[in-house]
Amino acid sequence: MGSTKRLLLIAVIAFVAAAAGVFAARTYVDAPRKSESEIHALLHDQLSLDATQTAKIEALEARHATRKTALELEMRAANARLAEAIDAEHGYGPQVTAAVDHVHHVMGEMQKEVLEHLFAMRAVLNSEQASIFDRTVVKALTAEAR
Repeated sequence: MGSTKRLLLIAVIAFVAAAAGVFAARTYVDAPRKSESEIHALLHDQLSLDATQTAKIEALEARHATRKTALELEMRAANARLAEAIDAEHGYGPQVTAAVDHVHHVMGEMQKEVLEHLFAMRAVLNSEQASIFDRTVVKALTAEAR
């Protein structure tokens, strides 16, 4: 194979791998945002939170925002490492495998953070509010599956 064809093949492989990484990251990073905004609106607009609940929810949201920002930065770094591994190996070798595994780990941590945040907010609610919250969470998480 000529060097031009080989270079073109490497560029195509790198592009496809990078596109797959971006797609995976957007799927895991952006999907919760829609659910989170729907739940945020429910909490602040429909559940008639008292002052104590509002203060607790706001503290939870501030903590979550900090953790979420850190995880988003970690995801960017993981994607950069994946790109470096692809550039170094030009194939699905051990560096790419390790980088993909790390991306998946960070995605999992992001999902766990969202779930921990949801359960922490739920704990602030009374039983009637929690029931409405539960239905909204289930609806938000299954909307695309329907």
